[in-house]
Amino acid sequence: MPGLTEVVDHVAVARLYGEPLFAMPTDLYIPPDALEVFLETFQGPLDLLLYLIRKQNFNILDIPLADVTRQYLAYVDQIRKRNLELASDYLLMAAMLIEIKSRMLLPPKPTPEGEEPEDPRAELVRRLIEYEQMKLAGAGLERLPVLGRDFMRVQVHSDPSLVVLQPEVTLADLREAWMDILQRARLNTHHTISREELSVREHMSIVLRTLQGKRFVEFQDLFDTTRGTPVLVVTFIAMLELGKEGLLEITQAEAFAPIYVRLSYQPT
Repeated sequence: MPGLTEVVDHVAVARLYGEPLFAMPTDLYIPPDALEVFLETFQGPLDLLLYLIRKQNFNILDIPLADVTRQYLAYVDQIRKRNLELASDYLLMAAMLIEIKSRMLLPPKPTPEGEEPEDPRAELVRRLIEYEQMKLAGAGLERLPVLGRDFMRVQVHSDPSLVVLQPEVTLADLREAWMDILQRARLNTHHTISREELSVREHMSIVLRTLQGKRFVEFQDLFDTTRGTPVLVVTFIAMLELGKEGLLEITQAEAFAPIYVRLSYQPT
């Protein structure tokens, strides 16, 4: 279909119900109020006045009322053509600006000696400063995370009645583990006679250093079976002393499972 290929190759200016339009229709009608262009949107007269002051870096404590009033009236004239009801609030502020400017042109009222004459702009400046503070506070609140918009609440169901009870390590369990270590130590016994002074405190420190930085250490790994039975006995006594002082915890996952040792003050 050569005719269709020629049409598709052109650049369409718009599409109507999925069909391309290559020229603007001559009978197109747009209602007068269908399109409106807003250059700036403001929350009210004070918002517009503050915008004009901040945009031109005027000192809010020394407002040049002539320039600000001229620009303010130009904006009010624009919105009055579109919405007379909306313009009424802005016209009230414009009247206030003109009144303040008129009072500034008149000689100041006499005041007691030593006092400064009242500035006609003082009340307007106070209102502008309070409005700006509230506007900044509102913007700060708007930036805070909002539930449902920035994050979602996580709900976790926890049944407090379900408590996992770990089996306790009995003396019989410790005795069996100790006898197993002794039996393995006898396989490495050297038939030499020597005298060695062993310190329980020293071996307590050795056990603590071994457990430092570790979550759990298996019971049998705390004993050096190559150094003979006396060292094993002193190490076992040192471990019992640490457990008595509450520095060690001896745990077992289930019955007949390996026995583990850890520091009491170390998080799990």
